[in-house]
Amino acid sequence: MGILQTLLTIYWVILLIRVFSSWFPIPPSGPIRQFMNLIYDVTEPVLRPVRRLLPPIRMGGMAMDLSPIIVFIVLGILRAYVH
Repeated sequence: MGILQTLLTIYWVILLIRVFSSWFPIPPSGPIRQFMNLIYDVTEPVLRPVRRLLPPIRMGGMAMDLSPIIVFIVLGILRAYVH
């Protein structure tokens, strides 16, 4: 596996951590909060522009953010292309 494919895979895992973590409460302080701040700092610059193009879909009192799905698809395409 080349270095670019490895980096894309690492980013994919980081994004997956962000998605799964959104399903659980995160403590307001401590090492878990610091870790999640790092995850958000790494993923938000990629997710934000996608979210601007495709805002979250409102469903009653909640919203579904599709930006991670779009980024997962793009990462998959890039990984296949690099392979």
